[in-house]
Amino acid sequence: MITIELPHPPSVNTYWRIGHHGRMHISAQGVDYRRAVMEAVAGAGLRMGYSTPVTVHVVWYPPDNRRRDIDNVLKALLDALGAANVYEDDSQVHALSIERGPVTKGGSVVVRVRPLPAGSRTTGAGPSTIGPCG
Repeated sequence: MITIELPHPPSVNTYWRIGHHGRMHISAQGVDYRRAVMEAVAGAGLRMGYSTPVTVHVVWYPPDNRRRDIDNVLKALLDALGAANVYEDDSQVHALSIERGPVTKGGSVVVRVRPLPAGSRTTGAGPSTIGPCG
């Protein structure tokens, strides 16, 4: 299991951009965020490289009191964790939870990633057998 505090991610609304010829690509802000997460994970010695399903729990500390959708912080964060080799791909996230913390200057997220215990794989066919992510 790993726990790490990371910078506040860009919103999904600013993560993607449409380039020439109508192709979608990650914005400069998104690329910068990936780089910051990769540096934070490497600097903390957390290159885990999970190759099995994982659970992810996020505590989101917004940078101010503006109205924001809590789910808009997840895409850039989950992609960046994959780019930082915490797991191979965010499709491995089988359980995900997020909660809002208090406003914190600059904003941040605290992320806990843990591999699912053997035999507790979720199927999407009904209630999870692993309980809450937290």
